[in-house]
Amino acid sequence: MSVRFFLILSLLLASCSSLPEIRPSADAGSACPSPFVVQKTRFIHTIEAAVAGETRSVMIGVTVADPASRTLSCALMSPEGMVFFEASRTPSGTNINRALPPFDAAEVARGMLDDIELIFLKPPEEIDRAGVGDTGRTVCRRRLRDGGWLDVGKDRDGGVHIQRYTEGGRLRRSVALAAGANPYAALELQASEWTGYSLSMKLIELETVPDEIRSGK
Repeated sequence: MSVRFFLILSLLLASCSSLPEIRPSADAGSACPSPFVVQKTRFIHTIEAAVAGETRSVMIGVTVADPASRTLSCALMSPEGMVFFEASRTPSGTNINRALPPFDAAEVARGMLDDIELIFLKPPEEIDRAGVGDTGRTVCRRRLRDGGWLDVGKDRDGGVHIQRYTEGGRLRRSVALAAGANPYAALELQASEWTGYSLSMKLIELETVPDEIRSGK
């Protein structure tokens, strides 16, 4: 009986979801925000992870994002330096080098890399629609090739938001980035799943990474 109830509830929630309205605006297309990395960069953040609103762990995250090759590498470690997750992603696939529980579950590792890609790499799809949302935020919307929609919006105070929706309009991920010259100085990610979780990230260090020079030997 309980299983049937949750199935019905999920169908009702899905049927009630819809994408937020975007009102046309002549200036929106030229003002589309793009907080994403523009050159190969290494980030070090402190990360507070919370499940169901309760802080579970504090970690150090190291991310290298390269928009030219669309590659990512990341490591998560304890404040004492113990590495419990290390992985990389390229257009050809994902490689997990180290994964201790709970990151050893395939869906957890994949979700972690999906979140990192959402935060740091500009989506390859073209903008489908641009305008102004209900709150006055400038919003630029893309239809994603693997299904669903991605909105990137900018508030009047300069704060940038990235929001990913399902095909039917249910919000799956929401990222709030800092206003100012460096949007990655502080950010909040909210994941809307059956068990929701959030990541609060504060920047410790940032540096650009020069491309390797190959000798041609």
